[in-house]
Amino acid sequence: MTLLPRTLTALLAASALFAAGAAQAEYPERPVTMIVPFAAGGPTDNVARSLAEAMRPTLGQSVVVENKTGAGGTIGTSTVGRAEPDGYTVLLMHLGYSTAPSLYKNPGYDPDKTFAPIGLVVDVPMTIIAREDFPPNNINELVEYIKANKDKISLANAGIGAASHLCGTMLVDALGVDLLTIPYKGTAPAMNDLLGKQVDLLCDQTTNTSQYIAANKVKAYAVTSLKRVPTLPNLPTMDESGFKGFEVGIWHGMWVPKNTPQPVVDKLVKSLQAGMADPKFKERMAGLGAEVLNDEANPQALDAKVKQQVPQWAELFKKAKIEAQ
Repeated sequence: MTLLPRTLTALLAASALFAAGAAQAEYPERPVTMIVPFAAGGPTDNVARSLAEAMRPTLGQSVVVENKTGAGGTIGTSTVGRAEPDGYTVLLMHLGYSTAPSLYKNPGYDPDKTFAPIGLVVDVPMTIIAREDFPPNNINELVEYIKANKDKISLANAGIGAASHLCGTMLVDALGVDLLTIPYKGTAPAMNDLLGKQVDLLCDQTTNTSQYIAANKVKAYAVTSLKRVPTLPNLPTMDESGFKGFEVGIWHGMWVPKNTPQPVVDKLVKSLQAGMADPKFKERMAGLGAEVLNDEANPQALDAKVKQQVPQWAELFKKAKIEAQ
């Protein structure tokens, strides 16, 4: 018996759908690559490697962290956006995901169209620190010293779009001064020069600064969260120091390329939530001063965060007269 063309087409389509569904049901069949758009050893990399280990039991496969650096995180981010939407390439990025469209004329991705959100992961407060021999001894002295010596003070950051650049921009705006800003190619070289007393100030994530603060290798003045950080109880917040509403937390999220099959997205969401609930992951994040966002580890929360943050940062950059590169 000869099948009619329409019937044959329908059978082939059904067969293809069945095969695709079976493949998704078995996901993942090989290791998953987690792209981090920043250098190894940096604060975002620290979060990614702890999370990758925590997600492994639920996924049943290894999660391999790969660093693709450059252009404020846009190179690694856009790489994931171009990847096959099969769940084997995921992105772990911080709030720079929301700032890049304002900082770069062509960031290589559209935050609303290129990716599908998996969920928020952690929120990391920033710390305002200085070289160990910097004269001011507290936040009030620091503010007075900066205003009196603004032409002599250097402010380091890890490059345009990096967390330290964003925090530095907010700090300069809050103080109403212009400082000599020195961009580096990553957090590590910026911190090395601060430790070497070649630059004066840095505003960076607790995931990167806590160890140096504890070892008294830098001077610490304040944190940028609205509440004090448990691991740094002696540091006041900028808000309580007179800068009302000064808050910048470096939230981190996970994304996959748009059109990734929903069953695959669901498995990644489940694995993310399980990994974030892992006691070892929580302990590591607490030691770094990072808040684990268990209630926001879902696509809806991450999508809402991006929609709120993109225009907020665009307005700040406009006020600071920072033009897209």
